Amino acid sequence: MTHEAPGAPGRIVLLTASHRVAPGLLSWPAWRTLHEADRVLCADAGHPQLPYLREAGVTVEHAAPDARELVDACAGGRTVVVLPAAEGEGTDARLTDGLAGLAGSGRVRMPDLELLPGSYDLPGARLLDLVQVMDRIRAACPWSSLQTHRGLAKYAIEEAYELVEAIEDGERAGLREELGDVLLQVVFHARIAEEDPDEPFSVDDVAGTLVDKLIHRHPHVFGDETAETPEDVKAHWLRTKADEKRRASVTDGVPVGQPGLALAAKLASRVRTAGLEVALPEGEGIGYELLALAVRAEEAGVDPETALRAASRTYRDAIRAAEGLA
Repeated sequence: MTHEAPGAPGRIVLLTASHRVAPGLLSWPAWRTLHEADRVLCADAGHPQLPYLREAGVTVEHAAPDARELVDACAGGRTVVVLPAAEGEGTDARLTDGLAGLAGSGRVRMPDLELLPGSYDLPGARLLDLVQVMDRIRAACPWSSLQTHRGLAKYAIEEAYELVEAIEDGERAGLREELGDVLLQVVFHARIAEEDPDEPFSVDDVAGTLVDKLIHRHPHVFGDETAETPEDVKAHWLRTKADEKRRASVTDGVPVGQPGLALAAKLASRVRTAGLEVALPEGEGIGYELLALAVRAEEAGVDPETALRAASRTYRDAIRAAEGLA
């Protein structure tokens, strides 16, 4: 290797890598720097990158120098690469603070300092953390380890309603939290599903099924179809969905356990989309009146559940005002 003049300060490279990326998958600048370095140091003998570096012919010294020792090691223009602790397990603050202190003192000729990301997180990488945390909770938590799909079903409904409320409130922090709670239900159920003795599946299977569905139902994005308007997109979606489901009735797949107004509106939507002529059933009582209102709302493009919730919130405010509450 070639070095600068004896008095040159050299270079310190802190090589970081995401623990969410498989060890050994490093960027080309990272591999080049590792091979060209005069020394590669790592204080953690169990660092996940070490086996792959050794396999690639990179000599790694098990050493934990302080800031002064590291600066001295760069004398003569040498390049020293330091592998900090794996991300997620803490970083060597003692070393970085020491280097900052030396640089700020003005009494030490510092080497060039470089932070080199060997790998970094892609969008969605924190979902890997979520899966790992859920695995640990399922194995170690006395309550979580006993839960079943049926036992958790009520929480899925509750969290969905809380998400809707956060959307209607328009409060961003609340929306972020409630989205996380809904996501927890998905990951929790997928983790339980892994233990099924007959038909197990994992969160990767859930995601894979969803990816396939989204691609298939968006031929205007992933295929040769075209869609210029939202109406074109909806037509594509309904056509591909009908091909997938092959339903005998337009009512197939409509969950009857949902709130009554939503159920009525969904049935009306299916009827209208299919172009069927179906008269509303005749009968007496508030149920039939609500059914007619729900169908009328759907025809006007209004979600009756949302409309009733908005009116009920106004009613709630009026009640609190009557009670003298803010």
